Amino acid sequence: MSTDLLPIGRFARLCRLSVKQLRHYDDLGLLAPAWIDPASGYRYYRPDQARDALSIGLLRALDVPLPMVARVLSGQGAQALKEARDRIEDDLVRRRRALRLLDRVLAEGLPETPVSVVREPARRVRVAREAATPSTIAEATSACVRRVLAGAAPEGTLIGLFPLDMTDGFDVRVAMAAPGGDDLLPGGVFAAGTHVGPYDQISLTVYSVLAWIGDHGHAPGGPVREVYLDDPATTEPERLETQVMIPLEDA
Repeated sequence: MSTDLLPIGRFARLCRLSVKQLRHYDDLGLLAPAWIDPASGYRYYRPDQARDALSIGLLRALDVPLPMVARVLSGQGAQALKEARDRIEDDLVRRRRALRLLDRVLAEGLPETPVSVVREPARRVRVAREAATPSTIAEATSACVRRVLAGAAPEGTLIGLFPLDMTDGFDVRVAMAAPGGDDLLPGGVFAAGTHVGPYDQISLTVYSVLAWIGDHGHAPGGPVREVYLDDPATTEPERLETQVMIPLEDA
């Protein structure tokens, strides 16, 4: 063993990490010790490994996930750090949206939108589809609107179609009534409530409609429909009206 090696305790103090963290990074293959005593299993590190250890500590303090830290250490720094930044930015968007929703709930209480039961006929529609995550719903929906309107004059109301369960990845669809449309939007019986306010707060009205469905012993189906009754280009966000419709499977 070289006399230049540092025992794990001294190396941990140099790098402002704990012994437990260093052992964990060794187990993950991020930072292996330079030498392990075969008799005691004690770990030793070279002084020049401090830069990598400090880099790990710095990046973890910036909330960079360990798999991306590994990519930085392997020389893929620019791309990995950009992905980490995008991830943090997406999280900030989600948290700002949550703050706006919380402010509204604080001001108005838990939503209790009036709900009615409506019957809708099946209709021919033109549909655009876009992959989305919980943090990219707005962008995906806007992309669908642009595509469904592309090259044609508006023929009817735009209807957003969203899964009842929004997991990490799902499809957003936007439909527009069109007599010659290639898709059929099914009819049926729906619980419906009108949302007034910005689109990013529609989840409050979805809450109300689902609560009503539960209170009345019904089973909700999907997808959730958002019928956009106003033009956001000419209507203030606080005055936008959107009809939220959820199919009743047992109707």
